[in-house]
Amino acid sequence: MKKFKVNKSYTEINEKIRQGKAVVVTAEEMMQIAEKHGYVEAASKIDVVTTGTFGPMCSSGAFLNFGHTSPKIKASKIWLNDVQAYGGIAAVDCYLGATEVVEGDPLNSVYPGEFNYGGGHVIEDLVAGNVIRLRAEGYGTDCYPARKYEKNITINDLRDAVLFNPRNAYQNYSCAVNMSDKTIYTYMGVLRPRMANANYATSGQLSPMFNDPYYMTIGIGTRIFLGGTQGYVAWQGTQHNPNVARGKNGVPKEGAGTIATIGNLKAMSPAWLVGASMLGYGVSLYVGIGIPIPVLNEEMARYTSVKNEEIYTQVYDYSMDYPKGGALKSLGEVSYGELFSGEITLNGRKIITAPLSSYYKAREIAHILKEWIERGDFLLGEPQQHLPSVAS
Repeated sequence: MKKFKVNKSYTEINEKIRQGKAVVVTAEEMMQIAEKHGYVEAASKIDVVTTGTFGPMCSSGAFLNFGHTSPKIKASKIWLNDVQAYGGIAAVDCYLGATEVVEGDPLNSVYPGEFNYGGGHVIEDLVAGNVIRLRAEGYGTDCYPARKYEKNITINDLRDAVLFNPRNAYQNYSCAVNMSDKTIYTYMGVLRPRMANANYATSGQLSPMFNDPYYMTIGIGTRIFLGGTQGYVAWQGTQHNPNVARGKNGVPKEGAGTIATIGNLKAMSPAWLVGASMLGYGVSLYVGIGIPIPVLNEEMARYTSVKNEEIYTQVYDYSMDYPKGGALKSLGEVSYGELFSGEITLNGRKIITAPLSSYYKAREIAHILKEWIERGDFLLGEPQQHLPSVAS
């Protein structure tokens, strides 16, 4: 059991939030405070550090219930704006996946495909209050005799609309390059031949799980900013893997932890849920997520003051090595300080870099979350079970 000079509890911090006395800063602000005052004093001064990320998160979607029709239908096939949702749940329940493509899309038959509309765009249209064409088919039963149903709806016509994302907020991700002689189109964006560019996909020092590398404050029941409203961590995300190489500061040097998230879609905003068309790859959904990190002790003060220059990731070839599957060979290790500078050096070559995520929007999320907590509108949710981790 570690002994700390500063010890706070969730109860104490939440009481300070209720009284309007909690000291809340963003992860960017915490770096400066810790550098000036040290971790112990920073921990005694600061109660909560807010984080943020805004980027494409393919493993996302929504559970929707459109209510019983008259006559009733057991909808085995469901479309929203001609994007198919999975109907194998119950009579009028479905799950709309962010990456499902609209029916009739030429896909990559005309290469590279544009993928102009899909599940992510439907979710954005729903939260924007736009009219959606609902179409359902059933095979007919004695209790659910209808075989077809069509109606124009908005999100307010849905009985229930729940955003449930199986994998969000990846804790680190690879940097992608293309070593082949032709342009390739990937979920990491367009990669030009002979390593002419390098793409990456996190908000670095603002990213939630870089600020809590061992998930000491993140787990089932953690209250978060999700899509513009309050949501929760529901479980560890799919592909969650904490057992990877880490730096001395505990931060993973490759993809590691993930979270599954849940929230009320009806309360969300199209500013923070945005459908994306990825040339030659498919459809996705940009998701805004922010997690408040309670500064329980000086160890959490140290974790929440991590800088881009102290966070590293691996560079991989997406032209041959990645598509083959199996173990990937790192072409080199780079810091987020280098990536955010717009240029990295790999094997003596200078390569321009570009993010898929938005640091500007991540910063905005961190500030919104800070304001919510300072106003007393957002209390910390103590995890009922922590995410699987490694010994720190």
